[in-house]
Amino acid sequence: MNDTKSKKRAQASFELLITLSIALAILLPIVAFAFLQLANSNASLSSIEAQQAASKLSSVATLVGSEGPPAKQLVEVQIPPGVANIYVGNLINGVGHEIIFTVRTPSGTSYVTSYSPVNVSGQLGGISLPGTYLVNVTAYSVCPFRVPVPCIYMVPVV
Repeated sequence: MNDTKSKKRAQASFELLITLSIALAILLPIVAFAFLQLANSNASLSSIEAQQAASKLSSVATLVGSEGPPAKQLVEVQIPPGVANIYVGNLINGVGHEIIFTVRTPSGTSYVTSYSPVNVSGQLGGISLPGTYLVNVTAYSVCPFRVPVPCIYMVPVV
């Protein structure tokens, strides 16, 4: 009698183990897929937030540029996670018409840009950590530290 009870318990335990193994085998790929989708959506969100920050800087530069030297404005910019660097003007921080955020994604580095109709330049590479920063946007008749052309210069407030 004890032997029969023992066999029934063993069979029930074995059936439960098989059922749980099948359930785990089905759920594990679903969970892995969900984590991959979450990582991709976080990267997309960082790119969207970087685009908003670049557009905000570009619109403030346009506004300050329309007022002319010595106009200046402080702007608060939210830097999202995943931003590796910020270039103002062009990829070497020279005078140009772009504000470029480099964003690290699971598939590599992407460049988020915003066009400005006025010449822009600056040093925003030091604020690539996530957070909120104040940026001083100033119109100059001669761009500091660059070629002698009028520009809008952007530097973080420290």
